[in-house]
Amino acid sequence: MLAAFCTECARTAERVQCESPHDIAAFVYGGAISRAIGRLKYDPRPDLARPLGDLLWRAIERHSRALAGAVVVPVPLHRARLAERGFNQSALLARRVSCRLGAPLRPALVRVRDTPQQTALNREARIANVAGAFRPRQHCFVQGCTVLLVDDVCTTGATLAECARVLREAGARLVASAVVARTLGSPSGSVSSERRSQPNHRTGPV
Repeated sequence: MLAAFCTECARTAERVQCESPHDIAAFVYGGAISRAIGRLKYDPRPDLARPLGDLLWRAIERHSRALAGAVVVPVPLHRARLAERGFNQSALLARRVSCRLGAPLRPALVRVRDTPQQTALNREARIANVAGAFRPRQHCFVQGCTVLLVDDVCTTGATLAECARVLREAGARLVASAVVARTLGSPSGSVSSERRSQPNHRTGPV
């Protein structure tokens, strides 16, 4: 499973045991995994999306039956950040996942604000930072769909939660999430939810 890493580095990779098919993380953020994600984004090393995407798929695979019929949506970068980096790491990971899952890749979100880096912000500041930062992409429909939202890292869950909110407002039936790594203490279960079918009637966990 960790053939992409040397033996010493592989020992630093701590797997996350995900019972829910709607809130998936492959690893705890740290060690070789955090270094690989950093190299993917900042070196930049887009080739690392392939092994990291395969590791993410391994975490998703056991839940593939529950995600049958889903569409895969990457968390988008703002066009300025995309031009600077040259690629969206989440889109590369999502492409790998969609191929393995046999699900359509659908870039259903647009980032309309170039938000400051989240790294130094606390949870409340991160939530405020991403509020209103995304909108649905025109002619990229998610109405009635189960969506698997893919990103590289979940820290506070603020970005995933805001993307999920926008997707549900666009008509997605259910929004699940999958990330390569989750920081210790990051909330789980905060993204996955079903769209309300009636006012004030919850049809799934929020």
